[in-house]
Amino acid sequence: MQEAKLRTLLDSLTWTEKVGQLVQLSGDFFHSEELAVGPKKKLGITQETIDVVGSVLNVTGAETTRDIQEKYLKNSRHQIPLLFMADIIYGYRTIFPIPLGLGATWNPALIEEAYGVIARESRSAGAHVTYAPMVDLVRDARWGRCLESTGEDPQLNADFSAAMVRGLQQEYGGDFEGIASCVKHFAAYGAAEAGREYNTVDMSERRLRQEYLSGYKSAVDAGAKMVMTSFNTYDGVPVTGNEFLLKELLREEWGFDGVIISDYAAVQELIAHGVARDEREATLLAMQATNDIDMKTGCYANELAPLVKEGTLDPGLVNDAVWRVLKLKNDLGLFEDPYRGSTVQKEQDTLLTEENRALARKVAQEAIVLLQNKEELLPLTPNKETILLVGPYGDEQDLIGLWAVHGKSTDVVSIKAALEKELTQETFAFEKGCDLLADYQFLGEFGATKEQIHSLGMTESEKEAALNKALEAGRQADIIIYAMGEHTMQSGEAGSRTDISLPAIQKEFIEKMTALGKKNILVAISGRPLTLTKEVEQMDAIIQAWFPGTEGGNALVDILFGKANPSGRLSMGFPENVGQLPMYYNEFKTGRPLNSSTHRGRFVTKYLDSPNSPLFPFGFGLSYGTVSYEELTLSTTQMTEKLSISIKLKNTSEYERLETVQLYVQDVTGSVVRPVKELKDYQKVALRPKEEKVVTFTLQRSDLYYYMKDMQFGTEAGEFLVFVGRNSADTVQAAFELL
Repeated sequence: MQEAKLRTLLDSLTWTEKVGQLVQLSGDFFHSEELAVGPKKKLGITQETIDVVGSVLNVTGAETTRDIQEKYLKNSRHQIPLLFMADIIYGYRTIFPIPLGLGATWNPALIEEAYGVIARESRSAGAHVTYAPMVDLVRDARWGRCLESTGEDPQLNADFSAAMVRGLQQEYGGDFEGIASCVKHFAAYGAAEAGREYNTVDMSERRLRQEYLSGYKSAVDAGAKMVMTSFNTYDGVPVTGNEFLLKELLREEWGFDGVIISDYAAVQELIAHGVARDEREATLLAMQATNDIDMKTGCYANELAPLVKEGTLDPGLVNDAVWRVLKLKNDLGLFEDPYRGSTVQKEQDTLLTEENRALARKVAQEAIVLLQNKEELLPLTPNKETILLVGPYGDEQDLIGLWAVHGKSTDVVSIKAALEKELTQETFAFEKGCDLLADYQFLGEFGATKEQIHSLGMTESEKEAALNKALEAGRQADIIIYAMGEHTMQSGEAGSRTDISLPAIQKEFIEKMTALGKKNILVAISGRPLTLTKEVEQMDAIIQAWFPGTEGGNALVDILFGKANPSGRLSMGFPENVGQLPMYYNEFKTGRPLNSSTHRGRFVTKYLDSPNSPLFPFGFGLSYGTVSYEELTLSTTQMTEKLSISIKLKNTSEYERLETVQLYVQDVTGSVVRPVKELKDYQKVALRPKEEKVVTFTLQRSDLYYYMKDMQFGTEAGEFLVFVGRNSADTVQAAFELL
């Protein structure tokens, strides 16, 4: 539709119709009267509002979305189509690894390709918008939503953010082939105090800009059509009503003219925060902050018109919001085709194809991180030694994680099924050995009945029998693979935990099994970094598999037997223990650093009962074979506008491998305290056996910019250190002066 015609449409709408475009309701409002009565009464939503509502939450499937759209348009005076928005975070039907695993690939180009698959599958199923990517910077593994983040680093997050938006939206030559990306959660949601979901965020504007905004800014620059507000406060003001963040920074400073949507019920929650007396005031605050769509409350539906009528709210703000929603629908081509080509047949032809599975397998291979490999136990040789697989995740298809809401665990290749394809019956056995958890009562908070909870766990006699069978099988085996980890519901939204070690029942099982003295491999399934301090002592090899997705079992077996050389590198460090959190490699310098020459003993920044350093640092990961780093060379030691940095890599092994070469910089002296190290660039380099290769980075002056004492974005002359290496802790360094 031409813009002039769209403007005419806007002008022709009644206030009720305008308000409707700014209200999002869930699918239960559109199915049957029986299902809709409860939500309508709870929210105070009238049928008049439902008839003109602008968007629907988490309804997908070509048949369902077409049916709802068709019935809705029959009653629409202006034939304005519904927008179908959904949580499609890391896969629709083909499920890729969780985003924390995607971050571990250090391969944004590959992830852009994966998100193109997500877009095509989602569009075929009738979705128009996805609430992704989540680009919140996270440094506290207690927070369950680190599952959805690509990690702790501003640069890496920004690169993945842009790649994911490009993959989802697929805007080429003016055509919009994908689905609209709604970046979330704006802003700084990952800094929730104590790693507790929905908790307060309090930080300086300098830290916000320097570290936490990079992912959102990158997504906006990549053309993201929507932004979702976060639940937290910033500077004492909840984000959904925060004019500084939404209006001044996002819209005016960054030039974002797309749609802003609240997170679930966040407009109404301004009352609980204590900044609004009632729904009318909450609506006023959110609208003045330029929040366009109210997700799943009755605030906008019931209070926008009265606010305008009484003269409290500028009607121009409402018109601007409606225009942005209509423009998004027009950008998606919904006025020409309200279904965007979605049909039942196209959906069947698009979902979970062999090509999609193959890509999911490749992504999972690159996401898996080899954390330990004593005496080069891995890779294994098929059928050379007898292998026993144990643990609650050994024969489990639930490997897709909490936020793959449209995926099906029945599509998943389990670890056991993948191993059975690789090994003979004579050399492979499986025994579960132990439960995932000792107590499943917490699932009651997620709607599980007492009967369901009771059915999940083993009885005491079953536990004893399972252990004895595993011990007996272990005595006969040469190698034991432990498939252990968190329950799906222990990470993701509202999955904050103070104990991020393996569940106690699994640790007790490992203790008894490792007493057999067999070669041991731990495969950790989790949505966050775990504290694996004890397991490092017990295990010969440790593989961090995350929730690896639909092809997780196959990808893991590819790694175990060397069909793929592990190349994953951590995008979030693993703590030695939970008391170190929050923890991040790019911490600020202090006046009394641990290795100070001035202060000694206890009078430096350290713990009395734990090291400062992580168990596994940011950027860490092993591969098969070894690569040496030699001859770090700078093009000049006095930089003006740019600097070339070169390093020679030598693959000293017989393995082909991908080496992630990482470049860090330290600003030795600044007008404000600077981090000890900051990632500035990285390259994933393919090396043939015994190959040597020189890798070169170009550092621009702008790469050294930061928010200085006067809050100007720039840099100052002085000394800098440059570090190149295989992770944030293992580097070679040189120095240069910025003129």
